[in-house]
Amino acid sequence: MSHSPSAGRDPVTAGAPAPPRLPWDGVLARRLARHGLAGPLRDSGPADCAGVLCGAHAQVMSAAELSLGLRLDGVTRDAVRTALWEERSLVKTFGPRGTVHLLPAAELPLWTGALTALPTGRNALSPGARLTPGQTDAVVAAVADALRDAELTADELTEAVVAAAGPWAGDLVMPAFQGMWPRWRQALHTAAHRGALCFGPNRGRKVTYTSPQRWLPGFRPAAPADSLARVVSRYLHAYGPATPGHFARWTAVPPGWAADLFGTLAASGAVEPVEFCGERAWVTAGDTALPGGPPRGVRLLPYFDAYTVGSHPRARVFPGRSAGRALARGQAGNFPVLLVDGLAAGVWHQRRSGRRIDITVEPLGPLSAAHRRELDEQAERTASVLGGVPRLTTGPVSAGPHA
Repeated sequence: MSHSPSAGRDPVTAGAPAPPRLPWDGVLARRLARHGLAGPLRDSGPADCAGVLCGAHAQVMSAAELSLGLRLDGVTRDAVRTALWEERSLVKTFGPRGTVHLLPAAELPLWTGALTALPTGRNALSPGARLTPGQTDAVVAAVADALRDAELTADELTEAVVAAAGPWAGDLVMPAFQGMWPRWRQALHTAAHRGALCFGPNRGRKVTYTSPQRWLPGFRPAAPADSLARVVSRYLHAYGPATPGHFARWTAVPPGWAADLFGTLAASGAVEPVEFCGERAWVTAGDTALPGGPPRGVRLLPYFDAYTVGSHPRARVFPGRSAGRALARGQAGNFPVLLVDGLAAGVWHQRRSGRRIDITVEPLGPLSAAHRRELDEQAERTASVLGGVPRLTTGPVSAGPHA
């Protein structure tokens, strides 16, 4: 599915009747239910849950385990690890925006097909440090060949890529933490999107990479155009109503390109417009039903939880003081969030000592007695997922490592 950037306006159907209006509270209640935050997802395991979320963010692995575990009944981090490394129903790879995700292994053809259909984002490196398209292709081919029958660390993969592609691939041109990374690593997420790479199990403290074909015999990316349309539908099911701008932010693509994409999908009847929060937004065609009750519930969401990262409008999901406390330069995910009735209502922190997990919650407003009882239950559930015993306090959050 090919699109060229346009003026970036939302697609509008000329002469069409006014779209239905979806109220904010009804949408919040629907999002909570679909995310397993109004109650556990039924008849689901870790892979099913990851599919519902359009992937669980796994920059912090313990946070990914908690994201999935808190949405399922009786599931712990050990069950998530079993699904990932033993059953292989989950795969750890680079998902939307080139960030690390857990995705259902069975859906990897869909996701790689869709991600390869997205336009390349802006490269912040200097022109002399960037890979050319030909060099990117050479790196991906070298990665695919090196990982075909192996699990390699980053250093081992560097040696293999440089040997296959040439010395230029190893030039130290990428600023990284307190050092520099070799040039080829710009294409790491591209190799994953094209189906040449996923994460393998850690070797001690070192990350490894391998080929998804080792774990999924016969794997190959699905057709890009069809895959992209299906991923948009899944995104709208989990996070809609949404504008093309919201989708552009979620995928890190140009807003004009996203507007063209939604225009194509609207013309095909795959999506339909609604009025939401005073603007035109989009849902999958026919998906306008809302729950009968209001949004309810208290949840402790970990770093980079999919709900907070993907939900818009930001100003409504993070109202008042929560925008300053729970967002980082407007970005969600850098702080664990106290969620009350679907909205960010504070932050929280955990510190582990043996089996004891100290959970400190900083609410930004008063909590009712019912909310406090739910908070106690959430602390118990959090500790259960992480395999510990909780001690809950409320008050200012102190700095410290995550569990």
